[in-house]
Amino acid sequence: MGREEEKEGVMAADFFWSYTDEPHASRRRQILSQYPQIKELFGPDPWAFLKITVVVLLQLWTATLVHDASWLKILTIAYFFGSFLNHNLFLAIHELSHNLAFSTPVYNRWLGIFANLPIGVPMSVTFQKYHLEHHRFQGVDGIDMDVPSYTEAHLVTNIVTKTIWVFLQLFFYALRPLFLKPKPPGYWEFINSIIQIALDMAVIYFWGWRSFGYLILSTFVGGGMHPMAGHFISEHYVFKPEQETYSYYGPLNLLAWSVGYHNEHHDFPRIPGNKLYKVKEIAPEYYESLESYKSWSQVIYMYIMDRTVGPFSRMKRKLSTAKKSE
Repeated sequence: MGREEEKEGVMAADFFWSYTDEPHASRRRQILSQYPQIKELFGPDPWAFLKITVVVLLQLWTATLVHDASWLKILTIAYFFGSFLNHNLFLAIHELSHNLAFSTPVYNRWLGIFANLPIGVPMSVTFQKYHLEHHRFQGVDGIDMDVPSYTEAHLVTNIVTKTIWVFLQLFFYALRPLFLKPKPPGYWEFINSIIQIALDMAVIYFWGWRSFGYLILSTFVGGGMHPMAGHFISEHYVFKPEQETYSYYGPLNLLAWSVGYHNEHHDFPRIPGNKLYKVKEIAPEYYESLESYKSWSQVIYMYIMDRTVGPFSRMKRKLSTAKKSE
């Protein structure tokens, strides 16, 4: 590591700097050499289309039901119900960014645009562009937009600011790449935006602003101080020196496309979420020794309350030390 040990109870003033390649490519090679049968797990999830369709229709139907509800009731339903559905769809879009619903990439892109509908804000196409870079250049300075900016890290320095940051982390997650590494929108972003805006306007026209507000609230409260949003922190925030990716083996994986199996996912991004548990079963010696979590809510609590942990608690590396791993 390229960071000196900080004083006990004092938050770091810089990221953890690694001068080696990210760990997943080498571990992938080791596991495949020992367990070549893992390649049989590669390929699309045949149930993905059905699962996404059910959640999209359920969420849109729920939005129509709350068209005349009070805003307090809408907020309550959004937090305790709609947030789980929209976060499920966000993670479905993550799955589709790896082409894990269909063998033909363009079909995954169309399904991602469909899964995007209840989220309210067009993001599926843009997400794929940045997310694949996160895999290929994990932690690389200036490329991996999953890592907080220096501005965030210098502003978020205590329990109060960390609490605010957690509430707003979806905004930071969404806006960070637009400020730090903007990519010119292309044809597919235009299609994503037109279809999304058309759906939003239809919801407002036929059912009103409260129905649309329910969808937006379901997205943003579910991305803040919410159990499902714990995965944003649990995946790569460094709580244990020398480890930069962490898995979660708890019940919310059932709603989260098993994104909690995050070491397994980065090791084998071509394996769909519904089969990631098999990687750990086949090669347990590679994962059981790693630090992992059983509660995303506990991770959020740890992040806020631990005075030594903050946005700087991420591993970074220079491009010269990184290799393309996917």
